[in-house]
Amino acid sequence: MLLSMQWLRDFVPYEGEIQELGDRLTMLGLELEEIFNPFEAIKDIVVGHVVECDQHPEADKLSVCKVDVGDGELLDIVCGAPNVAKGQNVPVAKVGVTMPGDFKIKKAKLRGVKSHGMICSERELELSDAHDGIMVLPENLKPGVKFTEAMNMEDTVMDLGITPNRADCLSMLGIAREAALAFDLPITMPELNLVENGGNAADLLKIEIDDPELCPLYQARILQGAKIAPSPDWMRYRLLSVGVRPISNIVDVTNYILFELGQPLHSFDADRLKGGKIRVGLAPEGTKFTTLDEQERRLLGSDLLIWDAERPVALAGVMGGMNSEIHDGSTNVVLESAVFRPGLIRKTARRLALPSEASYRFERGVDQQLNTFAMDRAAQLMSELSGAKIVSGVAKNEPKPWQDRTHDYRHKRCNSWLGLDLEPEFSKKAFSLMGLEVNDSDADCWKVSTPSYRLDLEREADLYEEVARYFGMDKIPSVLPRISKTFDASVIAETPYGFYRRIKNWGRGVGLHEAINYSFVGDDDLDLLGLPKEGRVNIANPLSEDQNVMRTELAPGLLNTVRHNLAQGNTHIRVFEIAKKFIKDAESDTETREQSRLGIMLNGPRSCVEWPNEQGDADYLDIKGLVEHLLADLKLGEAAFSLVKDHNYLEPCVDIHLGEQKIGFMGMVKADIADKYHAKKEVWMADLNADILRDIVMAHKIKFQTLPVFPPSRRDVTVIGPVSLHAETIKEAILGLKLPLIESVELVNVFVPENNNDERNLSFRITYRHGQKTLTDKAVDKEHKKVLAGLEKSLPVHF
Repeated sequence: MLLSMQWLRDFVPYEGEIQELGDRLTMLGLELEEIFNPFEAIKDIVVGHVVECDQHPEADKLSVCKVDVGDGELLDIVCGAPNVAKGQNVPVAKVGVTMPGDFKIKKAKLRGVKSHGMICSERELELSDAHDGIMVLPENLKPGVKFTEAMNMEDTVMDLGITPNRADCLSMLGIAREAALAFDLPITMPELNLVENGGNAADLLKIEIDDPELCPLYQARILQGAKIAPSPDWMRYRLLSVGVRPISNIVDVTNYILFELGQPLHSFDADRLKGGKIRVGLAPEGTKFTTLDEQERRLLGSDLLIWDAERPVALAGVMGGMNSEIHDGSTNVVLESAVFRPGLIRKTARRLALPSEASYRFERGVDQQLNTFAMDRAAQLMSELSGAKIVSGVAKNEPKPWQDRTHDYRHKRCNSWLGLDLEPEFSKKAFSLMGLEVNDSDADCWKVSTPSYRLDLEREADLYEEVARYFGMDKIPSVLPRISKTFDASVIAETPYGFYRRIKNWGRGVGLHEAINYSFVGDDDLDLLGLPKEGRVNIANPLSEDQNVMRTELAPGLLNTVRHNLAQGNTHIRVFEIAKKFIKDAESDTETREQSRLGIMLNGPRSCVEWPNEQGDADYLDIKGLVEHLLADLKLGEAAFSLVKDHNYLEPCVDIHLGEQKIGFMGMVKADIADKYHAKKEVWMADLNADILRDIVMAHKIKFQTLPVFPPSRRDVTVIGPVSLHAETIKEAILGLKLPLIESVELVNVFVPENNNDERNLSFRITYRHGQKTLTDKAVDKEHKKVLAGLEKSLPVHF
């Protein structure tokens, strides 16, 4: 944001050092990036007075002038402009001066006559495109004075970095509020002297809004009898100082108000609007529309358009259309002032690569309550500069009026968060200077109302930040957090932090590397995984379209970690992440439900070195083994695994249950998805609900039993069955017999015959033990026959 110091002083009487202002604004969150003179290239141009002007003896189109440039110095200058004349004040570049474009003025001889300088046009000074003659200056200027000084041109501009949340600072008024806060100065708003001339704008123009969510407010004023002409110098030079090219009085006023008050406006040629109607509505898919830059745009059904009674006339919040633009012959004007949904404007502007000063503000949010003032001030300036008459009244439609917002504020908690000991009066003064209204009838919990221009103040913590800004972020001392005098490990372990630390220690212990990913991802990442659009939490002001939504699963972040590692040449990837996922929930205070998840992802060889380790890539047994190892480490017993059909991004996918409770899922990332992340080998993933795991751990009581004294007896049984028969089914059938001597059942071998892929042999080892005596072979054989009989009865297999 470029800040003109002259313009700023229209709002606040700041007379201090420029650097000091920049430093204070930086500490308030508006980072000073540069201080410069916007008219540096013409700083050596001086005012000259044409004393004599005669015809060149050798050229009909040249004039020989004697120009007074101050201190009695007369320069002979040959000029080719048709409008040069005796008695004029003109801008002069003397010999040695470097012009814009790095062109240096030298002594010259034109058709035999010496010339010692140049009389300049506006284009040569880069003040406009006018080049049909020299620039003629006001008569009251003194020769020899610097041109920029004589014309009161701004010589100091600050370039400030504005963070996306501070849309209110994208104007002179917004930065003036911050300067007033920094130096306790009063704010002076521009005077409004609007003169209306009868009629009723609401009768001449009807406003229709298809969806109030997309356009809460649209209003317009009508001006008649305007004369299109260049803007006065003071307005043109102010616009140039902030990098805007002047066009005409009507168009320049809309740009002027945009920078002054932060409200984008647009002017239509009223005679080109059809049907006396404005409608705000979405574009039909595939609509073609030509914008002011003469480019035809193909629109989507999500792009918002401004329509007259027959056709679109502007791309809402981004750019006007060629079919309704103000031109030299325009006389009647419709002045638009509106509020649009920020996200909609941002997506349209970025997709079409059509950034503009208007869209830059609309996509961050504008002040709905200042909207009318900005429109009226613009109408007043247009009337004064073009001679137009303002039709009485306003054509207006506001389906969603601004609702005041009030937040709780607890001063003691603010002090605790900031590590300060501030008095309540300090916070009250800070809020007052910021334009916030305080109701402190409850001393412990104030009610603070935030103004419509502070869209970033959404919760109580934001108020704490405002107090910190006013106190000075650089002045807050470094204070260590307070901790309990005694360290009770058991208490710490019961906290979420303690439990997650325990899982992290387990992860590192089994050879996994911890990944820490951003909480926000892109819609494209979630779409690639086939995740539903419902429940996504969109970010109001994303840093980029690749990070515009909160993650609803850990998978996108972990897959990006895999891609990054593969790009760096790491092919042995074993990572885990314990983090939150976010789901939209209307019943929550924040409208978002958070859930802690544990994600594990494997890719590449089972071991990072070949010898002496077993060769092969990570597979289902690796990821399953890690899940079982974690549950064993948490003393939670064995889990049940069941195959799931039609998972969004895993195939195969297996649900994981502890008792009746589902604790997560695991499986292989679909090959086409893994390929998008440059993974040429299988990617295996497990995703567990860390919140449920913690609840189970907290509720679970570990039971101890004495170590066995008497020896076990073991028998093996091999089941020959179809491949579709799961080992877990056989194991459950054995344990389901509930024979008292069976201690454990383990799968020890799987054999698939070479010529029969439809059948396999599953070998189980059954351990028998009695708690009070040593078992005899006869007793074990008797028990084992019961197992065989039970399997024959419950399973369609043979042994």
